[in-house]
Amino acid sequence: MDVPNVPAKVDPDALTAVLDGRWAELRRGVRAEMSGSEFRDPIDLDIEAHRAQVLDQLRALAATDRPGLGFDPAYGGGGDVGGSVTSFEMLGFGDLSLMVKAGVQWGLFGGAVQLLGTERHHAKYLREIKDLDLLGCFAMTEHGHGSDVQHLRTTATFADGGFVLHTPDTMAKKEYIGNAARDGRMAVVFAQLITGDESRGVHAFLVPIRDEEGNPAPGVSIEDCGPKAGLNGVDNGRLSFGNVRVPREALLNRFGDVDESGAYSSPIESDSRRFFTMLGALIRGRVSVGGSAGSATKRALALAVRYGEVRRQFTKPDGDEVVVLDYLAHQRKLLPALAKTYALHFAQEELVSKLHDIDSSAPEEEQRELESRAAGLKAANTWHATATIQTAREACGGSGYLSENLLAGLKADTDVFTTFEGDNTVLLQLVAKGLLTSFKQDFEDLSPLATARFFAEQVVSTVLERTSARKVFERLTEASDSDVFFRRDWQLGLFEDREEHVVEGVVKRLRKAGDDPFGVFNAAQDHVLRAGRVHVERLILTAFAAAVERCEDPEARTVLERVCDLYALSAIEEDLAWFLGHGRLSASRGKAVTAAVNGLCAELRPHARTLVDAFAIPEQFLRAPMLTS
Repeated sequence: MDVPNVPAKVDPDALTAVLDGRWAELRRGVRAEMSGSEFRDPIDLDIEAHRAQVLDQLRALAATDRPGLGFDPAYGGGGDVGGSVTSFEMLGFGDLSLMVKAGVQWGLFGGAVQLLGTERHHAKYLREIKDLDLLGCFAMTEHGHGSDVQHLRTTATFADGGFVLHTPDTMAKKEYIGNAARDGRMAVVFAQLITGDESRGVHAFLVPIRDEEGNPAPGVSIEDCGPKAGLNGVDNGRLSFGNVRVPREALLNRFGDVDESGAYSSPIESDSRRFFTMLGALIRGRVSVGGSAGSATKRALALAVRYGEVRRQFTKPDGDEVVVLDYLAHQRKLLPALAKTYALHFAQEELVSKLHDIDSSAPEEEQRELESRAAGLKAANTWHATATIQTAREACGGSGYLSENLLAGLKADTDVFTTFEGDNTVLLQLVAKGLLTSFKQDFEDLSPLATARFFAEQVVSTVLERTSARKVFERLTEASDSDVFFRRDWQLGLFEDREEHVVEGVVKRLRKAGDDPFGVFNAAQDHVLRAGRVHVERLILTAFAAAVERCEDPEARTVLERVCDLYALSAIEEDLAWFLGHGRLSASRGKAVTAAVNGLCAELRPHARTLVDAFAIPEQFLRAPMLTS
């Protein structure tokens, strides 16, 4: 099949300009700071030395203006939410332990104080948090309840003018809490608020966990989680509370408060809706994790592509050894992954812009759509990171397995990204549920029983409308492969048609709930997850297509067009069984998709180095012996 030609040479800076997007100036500034600072990969450090190094780096970071970007200007912040998330994302080029520890301190701990607290908390704590004078934790997850946050078992009971926090049993112990084992002095603790013998659901409380000398506070038990598969520069710990008393003002009371008499009040009447509104205010962490996973993926691909251009293996008839990236099999490993990394980058940038622009007065539907998109892209970014970093490791053979060549550390450090800040499987259910219920206020209650009841009680009739792109897809079905495969409207139409069909299929299955709603939902769970996945894939392609349109450099735009084609066609190839099984593609056209992917790999092979150079990763983060030996 004929593949559209790409120019012989492209300026990587032109691609970087498109990638840097809205926060280009900030990205340039962060790169300059990163390049001018000492950086040491923790390859040969033990856990304590690694933790100490990360804390030192955190202090150096606190001396810049970046940690305060997302905070209120009234307390020394920058009021730039998008810039804050972007700066966290770029920390993913380096030691991911620093990114996580920074995210805990300024994103989760500081973010909870800012977004769940009120003026009394902001005035007292935000400057200290920003300047690293107060190190803190975000204590949500419990040993027995991770994704099911609504049913946490830690209690905060109002008594004698304050609250008593208590861990009732081992399953209620706070688990995997960053900053807890070594450095944190205070924690935002999520607990069931009880007043007047009535539970008002999960709320957040500021609880001191250490004194000035570093000793555990009275009634607070602290354990070290110990060695992990990765991220050992983060001091994860376990926290439990034995009737720990805090003042009434310790309650972060933006969404619910208790007066001196113990009377509860809230601007949101429904306990369930209040809980999910509170969690929705904290999505910055989820967005940051997805972006940081993308940065780690870019670093891995930059290493693997550079290695693929210097490593030689086997000879041609003329006796010359072949550079491994010249083999189609090697291109197949790296280039579709590189194309998807570009696609996810533009989808992430679009998400960050939406997060930055939304305000508290936005319609509830708009806020729910943002939360759904953040959930879906976090899942897509982190699963892609896990798969691509493993592929990059394999593409570098034994060299990729050596710690000194960085890929082993990237693999270990990013593995947990698929399950923290929301388990990816649960997050895809959130995405699908948002589609199926048309963003009704209670769509986020993710328990299978609640989902089943919802569909048993309501007839779901709102699904995706047929779009103009869908009509184009239908019109072009009989056209030749070369006429349609490289048409963006056909690609988008195919993705939208798949999404519409899958969502309609889920609706039909869930309408059969009858007397066994849970059983019906459980039997349809694979379809629910597919609905979430195909929706996210459509969003990603749409974002990539929009980014191509923004590119002003003609050569760079042509290359981006082909990279976008490679993302779209390799995604179609990956789900070819569905497209063939549902009659969207014929068997011959299915084979032609594979031929088109092969052709695009060959066309983009000369630009592989340019495409990874365009990420503009500071060179100090790419110093691997395998590239120089």
